[in-house]
Amino acid sequence: VQLQASGGGSVQPGGSLRLSCAAFGSIGSNNIMAWHRQAPGKQREFVASVTASGSTVYADSVKGRFTISRENAKNTVYLEMNSLKPEDTAVYYCYMRSSWGQGTQVTVSS
Repeated sequence: VQLQASGGGSVQPGGSLRLSCAAFGSIGSNNIMAWHRQAPGKQREFVASVTASGSTVYADSVKGRFTISRENAKNTVYLEMNSLKPEDTAVYYCYMRSSWGQGTQVTVSS
């Protein structure tokens, strides 16, 4: 599986961004797609996941602010990020079937 992420950028605190990640190759079925992030000097951490049927799980730090969704027909997962905080600054990676995307930088700063 190859994963291609896009949509990162720089925003001010309170702003919004939407990340996308498209999967190519042997996608299979009933798979889970997820987002993780890694801030400078910190370990990579789980952000959110979504099953093929749409069930979601969120890290406590993003609950109520981030929304994960997917389009199965396009093998694409999205991460809508609202009310962004400086502590959300990180490289965001999509994950599926033991494969990682290339990462996309999100910077929240005034």
